[in-house]
Amino acid sequence: MRKNSTLSVTLLSLLPTLFSAATSADGRFAPVAALKADLVQVDKSKRRMYLLEQGRVIREFRIALGKSPKGHKVQEGDQRTPEGRYYLDYVSEQSGFYRSMNISYPNQQDLRRAESMGVNPGGAIKIHGLKQGFDGRPEYIQSFDWTNGCIALTNREMDEFLSLVDSGTPIDIEW
Repeated sequence: MRKNSTLSVTLLSLLPTLFSAATSADGRFAPVAALKADLVQVDKSKRRMYLLEQGRVIREFRIALGKSPKGHKVQEGDQRTPEGRYYLDYVSEQSGFYRSMNISYPNQQDLRRAESMGVNPGGAIKIHGLKQGFDGRPEYIQSFDWTNGCIALTNREMDEFLSLVDSGTPIDIEW
């Protein structure tokens, strides 16, 4: 019995280390675990984004979308978030928002559709944090759709997102 008690105490003492999260010197989220998403799924109808690793959800986020979220983005200024398979292709620290990762919209199919309609498909669709200088409550800003077609997270969530997702990761966006 004593042997099992000692083992239990040892394992319990390791739990905080195994499951803790650290912050870097600049206060950004830096998880200890080496989880990495290999797919991002967005359900626009539920305002949810899921990070998956080998088919298992490792993180879920509540999101804000473009002001006119239903339907696929067709042209610049339509306030829609695109639908389909895209790739997260690069991170930007320099924008009007707190950190961002670019979504590879428009793809070839989007370009052909826009050309056939005689419209500009737009671009610069990103997953990003809050607008620079925003001083309100982050939860409030996620209670309605306010972007021009991007996917918005809180700043803390954006840090976590970037720690779990690498450039090149596919993203599936659906209604």
